[in-house]
Amino acid sequence: MHKSASASTNSLLNHPIAIATLATVFLIGGCASPMSEREKGTAQGAGAGALAGAILGSLTGGSAGQGAVLGGAVGAVAGNLWSKRLEDKRKALTQASEGTGVDVARTTDNRLKVNVPADVSFDTGRSDIKPQMRPVLDELGRSLDSAIQVTIVGHTDNTGTDAINNPLSQERAEAVRSYLSSRGLNKARVSVQGRGSHEPVAGNDNATGRAANRRVEIFLSETSS
Repeated sequence: MHKSASASTNSLLNHPIAIATLATVFLIGGCASPMSEREKGTAQGAGAGALAGAILGSLTGGSAGQGAVLGGAVGAVAGNLWSKRLEDKRKALTQASEGTGVDVARTTDNRLKVNVPADVSFDTGRSDIKPQMRPVLDELGRSLDSAIQVTIVGHTDNTGTDAINNPLSQERAEAVRSYLSSRGLNKARVSVQGRGSHEPVAGNDNATGRAANRRVEIFLSETSS
């Protein structure tokens, strides 16, 4: 009986789905208090990583158990990158931008993305921030934790040449950084990029598409701590 029980246990521990499930259960069960968003992300990431690692280990002829352990560790790190701070900021920005056309979303790589279209951000050929954009930027910079890094990317439509659009997109990103800096955000925590007309999100053959392409994207990411 002892040998049979041991064999059953070994069989279970080599089953990818069982390993992934156990990894998640152990992580969640190990928390005596209610889990934070960061802890939930860690547990969920670990479970998904363990499952993927176990399956990959089995398919490639390796050990499902070892694959699950490695995958769980990688998944835990990935899941840990979305925190309560970012989730709270997402909710606040969504509320502040309601009805403006500004889109606030979590990206697949666990960054918070704020997409500000032309009718809220900049007029054609200009880098002056519109009044409609200021409440969104005010909320973005409010109580921003020192662990949060900001990346601002400016875009244009294809009206004009690269010699005009490339510096214009950079100027738009820098205008946003300057505004945030005037509200107390340390410039050292903000990087800017200008992509010109090279990353359109819509066609440039009509006014609606060109307006969608004239935009500023702001990314918030949390440094590991």
